[in-house]
Amino acid sequence: MTPAELLRADLRLIADLVPEGSRVLDLGCGDGALLEHLRDRRGCQVRGIEISLSGVTTCARRGLPVLQTDLDEGLKDLPGGSFDIVVLSQTLQEVRNLRLLLAEMVRVGTKAIISYPNFGHYTSRLRLGLRGRMPVSETLPYEWYDTPNVHYTTITDFRALCRTTGLVIRQEIALRVRENRARPVRFAPNLRADLAVAVVTRAPDEGTSSFCL
Repeated sequence: MTPAELLRADLRLIADLVPEGSRVLDLGCGDGALLEHLRDRRGCQVRGIEISLSGVTTCARRGLPVLQTDLDEGLKDLPGGSFDIVVLSQTLQEVRNLRLLLAEMVRVGTKAIISYPNFGHYTSRLRLGLRGRMPVSETLPYEWYDTPNVHYTTITDFRALCRTTGLVIRQEIALRVRENRARPVRFAPNLRADLAVAVVTRAPDEGTSSFCL
């Protein structure tokens, strides 16, 4: 198995979306697997933010610069435009002050790449609607009583959040994930995708053109 294949499915896609040589900040970077890959395989300048001591320790062993802090406090210590890419991978649902963090991501970075589990997947709807049980799946692996998640979102909800916070979705990729392998979902993604990855920027100044997928 190649180093890229060892990455989580959404991280492999995120890595492919990051241009070589980019300045990358990974929020909730965990053990630093994505940052290590981007540094070693794509020549990126990388930095991570992680709250867990175990994650910070593992990153340090990999020689990765990482700051231990709580994302709910924002990114106030980082100057604007410090990074080309800011990554938030499957951490969106654990952040309490999400609107603040999204605004901070596009302040310190030119683009944000965000991945998140889609609670609107049909199996989640069926489990909740027919069985009256909170969903558990490969992308939502926790029982309701021990989950770190404080928000559950769908692809449609995330699009609406971006509109209300002045963000533009430049690219959106919906995925079906099975055994850590991901396939794109193009038809009815809010119903059929387990996971989504979005490339987001600030809305352009008035008078310039933009598009939203």
